[in-house]
Amino acid sequence: MSNANFNRGPAYGLSAEVKNKLAQKYDPQTERQLRVWIEGATGRRIGDNFMDGLKDGVILCELINKLQPGSVQKVNDPVQNWHKLENIGNFLRAIKHYGVKPHDIFEANDLFENTNHTQVQSTLIALASQAKTKGNNVGLGVKYAEKQQRRFQPEKLREGRNIIGLQMGTNKFASQQGMTAYGTRRHLYDPKLGTDQPLDQATISLQMGTNKGASQQGMTVYGLPRQVYDPKYCDAPGLLGEDGLNHSFYNSQ
Repeated sequence: MSNANFNRGPAYGLSAEVKNKLAQKYDPQTERQLRVWIEGATGRRIGDNFMDGLKDGVILCELINKLQPGSVQKVNDPVQNWHKLENIGNFLRAIKHYGVKPHDIFEANDLFENTNHTQVQSTLIALASQAKTKGNNVGLGVKYAEKQQRRFQPEKLREGRNIIGLQMGTNKFASQQGMTAYGTRRHLYDPKLGTDQPLDQATISLQMGTNKGASQQGMTVYGLPRQVYDPKYCDAPGLLGEDGLNHSFYNSQ
C-alpha cells in the first residue's frame, strides 16, 4: 500500500486559505522545545523534519509509555500505513487516559496527512503540561492547578440552606412604607405642588389632557340619526328649507 493512498493533494481556494492560516500559527521555537523534551524522554532521535519523524507513531507511543508505563501494550513496526495509523490511534487513546482533555487532542489525519500540524503541536504541549502536573521534569508547558475537594458535615450543609446569599439581594432596611392594601387606591404625590395631601387616583394629570369646558351639546342618543345643520338653508337643524326640502337630511348622507 503506497503513501499516495493516504496523503492528500494540494489544497485550493478556501481549503488552501484555512491551511495557510493554521500554518502561520505554528511556532518553530515550541517545536525545538518539544524536540528536546521528546528526544530526552525516549532516547531516540526524531530526525530533521519534526512532523515526519512522528508520523509513524512509534516515538509517540514510546513517549507515553515513558510517562505512564503500559499505556500502549504493542507498538507496531512501521511496515505499512495502517500500522502507522494504528500507532497514532493508540497514542491518542493513551494520552486521553493519561489526563489530556479531548478538545486538546488532534486527529490521526492531522499528523498523518499533514493537514493540521498546529493542532499536533498544541496536543504535545497539553501532554507536556499534564506530565509536569504529575511531577515529571518537563521544560515546557504549564502546571495545572490541583483539585481541592472540601467536605462539609451534614449539619453544616443544612444550615447553609437557611442562609440567603447576597447574590439574591438583600432586604436590609426594607419596610412597607408607601405600600397600599390590595384593592385600594394608590395615592400619588407630586412634590412640585408643595402640598402634604397626596393626590388620589381620581386626579387626572395634564399629561393625559383636560376635559375643562367640555359638554354633551350636539350629542345624540345611540341609534338615532345625527342631525346636520346648514345655516344656508334653515335656521335650525331638522327644519325644511325655502325649497321645501330637509337639507339636513341630504347633508348628512
